[in-house]
Amino acid sequence: MTIPEQLERHIDEIITHYPPDRKRAAVLWLCHLLQEHFGFLGHEQVQWIAGKLGLQPIHVWELVTFYPMFTTQPRGKFHIKVCRTLSCHLAGAPALLERLKNLDPTLFTVSTVECLALCGSGPAMMINDETFERVTPEKLDAILQRLQTTGRLDAQPLPPPQPAHPLETRVLLANITKPDYTGSLADYEREGGYQALRKALTMKPEDILAEVKNSELRGRGGAGFPCGLKWSFLAKNTGKPTYLICNADESEPGTFKDRQLIQYDPHLLIEGILISCLATGAKTAYIYIRGEMPLSAKILQRAIAEARAKGYVGRGVEIYVHRGAGAYICGEETGLIESLEGKRAYPRIKPPFPAVVGLFGCPTVVNNVETLCNIPHIVNRGAAWYRTLGVPGSTGTRLVCVSGPVQRPGYYEFEMGKLTMRQLIEDVCGGVKGGRKIKGVIPGGSSMPVLPADKLDVALDFESLRKAGTMAGSGGIIVLTEDVDIVDATLNVSQFYAHESCGQCTPCREGTLWMEKMLHRIKAGHGRPEDVDLLFEVADNIDGKTICPLGEAAAWPVKAFLKNFRSEFEAACKKNGNGSSHE
Repeated sequence: MTIPEQLERHIDEIITHYPPDRKRAAVLWLCHLLQEHFGFLGHEQVQWIAGKLGLQPIHVWELVTFYPMFTTQPRGKFHIKVCRTLSCHLAGAPALLERLKNLDPTLFTVSTVECLALCGSGPAMMINDETFERVTPEKLDAILQRLQTTGRLDAQPLPPPQPAHPLETRVLLANITKPDYTGSLADYEREGGYQALRKALTMKPEDILAEVKNSELRGRGGAGFPCGLKWSFLAKNTGKPTYLICNADESEPGTFKDRQLIQYDPHLLIEGILISCLATGAKTAYIYIRGEMPLSAKILQRAIAEARAKGYVGRGVEIYVHRGAGAYICGEETGLIESLEGKRAYPRIKPPFPAVVGLFGCPTVVNNVETLCNIPHIVNRGAAWYRTLGVPGSTGTRLVCVSGPVQRPGYYEFEMGKLTMRQLIEDVCGGVKGGRKIKGVIPGGSSMPVLPADKLDVALDFESLRKAGTMAGSGGIIVLTEDVDIVDATLNVSQFYAHESCGQCTPCREGTLWMEKMLHRIKAGHGRPEDVDLLFEVADNIDGKTICPLGEAAAWPVKAFLKNFRSEFEAACKKNGNGSSHE
């Protein structure tokens, strides 16, 4: 097996992104690069990677068999990956999969993929590293015809950014629709970019921390934990370096906000990271980005190179992009850290928390993309200004993503608590297509409990949603209409969490599969009356009994669907396999 000289030089450069005694951290990058070159990861490729990094081959094999983006067998020239999770499922993904049967296996490999963070423009799919949105069966036929005729896959252009709605308050998205704005360093500086960094360089770290604390910014990744408080937990005077990790592993079904910030305004994120490093004392930051976002990774790498050339990056703080390989569990911060270290993404038992023992055993802070993009605005305009946005306990703006059969699905930015779910759906998104009635709304990604139609007047802030029996989560809003089969929707969600369970905890590993099997049985017309209560019991025995929150993520939606739509499950359990009633 021969590795081209240029590829090996690139690999050698990537290895320098990690401490000399932690070369194992580069293993996912090496797996990606060798698979891209050879088409798969076989014995020779694994042996070479192990030798390059000083590992045993088993340390590489355990990753190749854990992360779904890797393959041990050659694929067709074009690997078609159709998103199967809820938003794309409701938008027509099953029809695409039907269309993709019986293709030439030497030319095409077809598989499903979990959420591609393109929920508002589904059905979505990838062919190799290219992304396709709003794919109809007719559009798919045209794509296949072109691939068969030309044997060539053309690069897909980045869609134009979504125009602002009059009801929006755009702060983080303010630049992206300005005339001729491309997201380049020159454009970002023209709009005032990096002024906050210059200001931060004149401030003491504790003063930056105090400003962020006083802003009352809460994390935008899902848990809503106060950002400044999280930073204050970092262990001090340990004699070890401090690390900052940006969690860009956006993989919660229904969520596609961070992708927009990265694609259209990457320097806002970079500036946020640099200021956060000044506040926390971190000298190295890693952006852990989803493996299924290769274009976003390239955009970030170009932007970092621009910032390094201008002296923003590399003079005191280094930033590197670390590409994941397709595992939802990496969204959990300790699973992410394990993955970044070159291991399977098994979440850690806490304590100790990452602020004390994190990446490479050092104090580490992990923040979401949207959270970090708020930092330049807070430093530049002040905490007092930030608190004028939103409501007490939910300050600032929030990016929300809307998918489902509404007239204008997409991503929007609003002051927290100043808009209700009903206003968002009816006034901003133009209501439901065809005048259908709403059955329920998932308010914060598929792991959050569904809101029934009679609770849509809830304000979109942390506390109001909590009082309504759900959570703001990741901001991914999925609208379910009266014609949605709730059993089918619950099955789709349960399939996702069963697939994404890392398998470390018995309740999650076994329970998610049990729920999936029961829901398959109920949907197929073989359910029993006692299955409704049994399904709830299984979910309840997962909830709160696992190392990480994936257990809750799997259990909460099932319990909420059962609570709010029990009659649909009971009716499904009365049918036999032919669709008629058992009675």
